[in-house]
Amino acid sequence: MRPSADLRVLHETVEDLDIPVEHSPTHAHPICVRARPVAAGVRIALHTHAWAQLAYSARGVLRVATLDSTWMVPPSRAIWVPPNVTHEVVIVEDAYLRTLYLDESVVPPGLDACRVVEVSPLLREVIAALDDRGVSRHRERLLGTLALDEITRSQPLPLSVPMPDDKRLRALCDAVLADPAHADSLEHWAAEAGASTRTIARLFRRELGVSFSQWRQQAVLARAIPLLSAGRPLAQVARDLGYQSQSAFSAMFRRAFGESPRAFFVRDGRGDTLESNREGAA
Repeated sequence: MRPSADLRVLHETVEDLDIPVEHSPTHAHPICVRARPVAAGVRIALHTHAWAQLAYSARGVLRVATLDSTWMVPPSRAIWVPPNVTHEVVIVEDAYLRTLYLDESVVPPGLDACRVVEVSPLLREVIAALDDRGVSRHRERLLGTLALDEITRSQPLPLSVPMPDDKRLRALCDAVLADPAHADSLEHWAAEAGASTRTIARLFRRELGVSFSQWRQQAVLARAIPLLSAGRPLAQVARDLGYQSQSAFSAMFRRAFGESPRAFFVRDGRGDTLESNREGAA
């Protein structure tokens, strides 16, 4: 199953994964960092590798898709991808991407599923320190252990949009993703799929573990993240996503993330300065 085409950006440039040998982790050298600017519209095609990765950008939005879900990764957050998980990465906005590659031997228990996490000030600085070309192997191991501890402690953010295997439900989900602002009822979508409302509701629970309304909220949030990150006015985003008022949209956002949209996108600017300095020196 390929990630839904409806979730992709226009004018993509497709790249195959090409990780230089010096950035490939081994048992003897278990943690590597790769840092580079990547332009909006680049899609790193579906690929699988034997190591885990943490992809982080202080600015720009990433979209990561596996065979059964899609995650939107806002600025100053990161996505964890366990070893041997097939995935693709789409750069939604220009980004300075730092990726940690970690040998399977150092991955602790509990990190066996993809997740979007907050990047704490400590984790941000640890990632930057690991990117120092002069770092010793001993210091690298210590920093790597600290980074993994921070990742393990981070609470996952509700930024995934799971996708089903059932063909009828898949078609329904694709239609909703194409226009998440469309507020038709489950009865309408069930009729479009040629199934009863009860059948579709049961499929949502069985295949995705959530109700239709919960899944649709995830789809709305996934669409909202790049719009808000690009600076579109909150009232316009709320209206475009089918909300009658900015306050109603903000209340939904706060329930999902525990803070307002404005607070969610306000982060310490030192990270951006650091990335800009690195990019200028590259």
